[in-house]
Amino acid sequence: MHATQRESIILDLLAEHGFVSFRDIEAKLDGSPATIRRDLERLDEEGKIIRVRGGAKSVSSSDGQAKADLKLFGTPFHENVVLNTQQKKAIGQAAAQLCKAGEGIMIDGGSTTLQMCPFLQGLNLQVLTNSLHIVQALGGQPGTRVLIPGGAVFPEQNIVLPLFGEDLTPAFHAPKLFMGAAALSARGLMQDDVVLVASERRFMERAEEVIVLADASKFESSSGNVVCPLNEIDVLVTDSRLGDRDASTIEAAGIRLIIADA
Repeated sequence: MHATQRESIILDLLAEHGFVSFRDIEAKLDGSPATIRRDLERLDEEGKIIRVRGGAKSVSSSDGQAKADLKLFGTPFHENVVLNTQQKKAIGQAAAQLCKAGEGIMIDGGSTTLQMCPFLQGLNLQVLTNSLHIVQALGGQPGTRVLIPGGAVFPEQNIVLPLFGEDLTPAFHAPKLFMGAAALSARGLMQDDVVLVASERRFMERAEEVIVLADASKFESSSGNVVCPLNEIDVLVTDSRLGDRDASTIEAAGIRLIIADA
């Protein structure tokens, strides 16, 4: 791929997202990491982008003002939350049973992870989450302490994410991270937006165990930005609609599979 083609792809990604991680640039371009770094350095010197830790951000966003119109790719929360609700509630209950009283956990935003909240009552947990829906759901539970990272609010998902690759997550380490997925396949866990991918990777770095909550419909699509390969997932909680082929793929990756009865 010629340098001008790589440059066009990088600028298009930044026009869409405002920030793009090095990992996602590398996935989109036909070039070595060294070549991509040189591309980013050249574009930065020419004033077309701004290099930041872990990737690049657009010049138009360099005034530090959060873009009011910046949206995440993917299905809006209000549409997602009414899909497969029976299965999601069963998955949330099964996932909550993995928590131990008094421990600290992380819960990534999502319509399935939200379903854990009623079943965490009385466990006296400390919870780090980027979801304002989860903050609200846990806020009335005596003994539950809730922390949120810094960043901008994305209204369609009601989620807090750093815009430009900054690490604004509290110095928090947890034995368990509970997270959702836009899609799952042999390629790994996927999300629709690179900004969300970067945030989830930061959560994963702070967790000893990664627990994915995903109803079986998430195996019907295999497109998106890869958050992690399957071998970085420790536990998958899903429902009984999971097909035999997908179950075999999960178990072959060494993932503990929990089927929640809806």
